[in-house]
Amino acid sequence: MKRTDIGQYAVSIAGSESVRAFVPAPLPPEPQLQLEGTVRDALDRALLALGRLDGAAATLPDVHLLLYTYQRKEAVLSSQIEGTQSTLDDLLAHEIGEAAGVPLADVAEVSRYVAAMTHGLRRLREGFPLSNRLLREMHSILLESGRGAEKTPGEFRKSQNWIGGSRPGTAAFVPPPPQEVERCMSDLERFLHSNAPALVKAALAHVQFETIHPFLDGNGRIGRLLITLVLCHEGILREPLLYSSLYFKQHRQQYYAELNAVRESGDFERWLEFFATAIRVSADAATTTGRRIFTVFREDRDRLKGIGRQAPTALLIQEALQAKPLATIAALTEVTGLTTPTVTQSLRELEKLGIVRETTGKARGRVFTYARYLDALNAENEPKVG
Repeated sequence: MKRTDIGQYAVSIAGSESVRAFVPAPLPPEPQLQLEGTVRDALDRALLALGRLDGAAATLPDVHLLLYTYQRKEAVLSSQIEGTQSTLDDLLAHEIGEAAGVPLADVAEVSRYVAAMTHGLRRLREGFPLSNRLLREMHSILLESGRGAEKTPGEFRKSQNWIGGSRPGTAAFVPPPPQEVERCMSDLERFLHSNAPALVKAALAHVQFETIHPFLDGNGRIGRLLITLVLCHEGILREPLLYSSLYFKQHRQQYYAELNAVRESGDFERWLEFFATAIRVSADAATTTGRRIFTVFREDRDRLKGIGRQAPTALLIQEALQAKPLATIAALTEVTGLTTPTVTQSLRELEKLGIVRETTGKARGRVFTYARYLDALNAENEPKVG
């Protein structure tokens, strides 16, 4: 559905140029959303998929084992949309003090995303409201050092920004003038506290945030984090096990096209259908992956029980690697309480079975990865839309 009252343009100064900046109308859209037909079907299917994911999380032996890697996978994928080259393996290596295979700035950026996500979810669990203050806190963490640190972390912008193009005059889109940002974000905060259906609220909040583009940097990542925050805050997900950025990354051009369709014609229904499909496919993938990972855990335990005298210590190593699937011998010695020779011998047994893989090729300072776990985590193919 196309709308005429979607916002207005205002003249803004960006550098030495005068540009037309778009100021979106407050949510919810007027006239009201037409949630019927294919849009309703997409929303219903997404909610069912989220229910399956939440139900699966409740039945898995220890869902918190998945949170560590699921959250990091989302951080990697969301950051890749913005151009970083860091992989999940790079991030896990960085977190244990090992050199990653990409520039430090890339992997540090993803690490700060994890910290921002963790902070936001912890604040919500403590009863802090989903608010602009929380978004600013998360933004401050996201850009606290490295690239973007000079772009006023934790503060709404006081200058004009733009999306696409080498300068404002050639931009694909120019967000609201800086003097309108505070008001636009206050309107968005009010919508976050409205009684709109949770999935609709997450979808509209994301597109509105991206349109306002309230920060000088990091808007895409905070905007995608907002999706998870809304779904957890509204009780749709008890645990943040959704990595929707995989779908957005694999359908990047359509993702941007649907965001632009809202800004250009107010076609919120078209965006809702795309968003709901993204959530459904992502939730189903997360459910399947979780079950696959715990199948790997069970199969590996059964295989290790049959190796004889080394079985008890090898099982302790496997259990430690379930919590953090990349580790050094020193780290495994500390967490299990075993001696260095015992850990080393147990790792040899796990290597023989193809359960772990040594990643450095060095004689000293070796790093071991729970290969079957990470292979299962990364086993998704291109998501199917149908």
